[in-house]
Amino acid sequence: MANKESSQRPIAAVMAEHDRMHQTPVNKTLQWVYIPLLTFGLLGMIWAIPFPHLDFLGKYNGFVNWASFVIAFSIYYYYTLSPVLSYGILLMIFASSAAIVGLEKLHSNHNWPSLGIVCAGIFFVGLVFQLIGFSKEAKIPSFAAYIKSILTNPIALMYLVFKKAGFRG
Repeated sequence: MANKESSQRPIAAVMAEHDRMHQTPVNKTLQWVYIPLLTFGLLGMIWAIPFPHLDFLGKYNGFVNWASFVIAFSIYYYYTLSPVLSYGILLMIFASSAAIVGLEKLHSNHNWPSLGIVCAGIFFVGLVFQLIGFSKEAKIPSFAAYIKSILTNPIALMYLVFKKAGFRG
């Protein structure tokens, strides 16, 4: 009965697709590196896109940016797949946001490269690792599957983290 129950959960379909794309030991290992790099890099690049000043936000103007909308959409989508895993993703986003704010401060206080450039570099490194991992697979995913995986890979990795910790995601 538990098998039937778990196969009906929305996260089960995501994990089935994720498992199809990550079958070799090399790719299974590299996903622990490239998924966080890609996710962080993409979030940081979106964060770096200038956001218009909106008077009605008042003193909260600096707290809303394009990444806020991506985060809200993503958390809602992850919640529909698995409420418990969405909380784990939310904690990961809090940590990523703190790191992004730290990168912004390094840029403004210590003449570091801009947030967009740093995050594009991080994204590129993640992309290289992902391409290495996918090159070891018997079947390289289609472009459409790859684009979809950008949204589903973070929750799939969180699922694996929860599974390793002994929690049901």
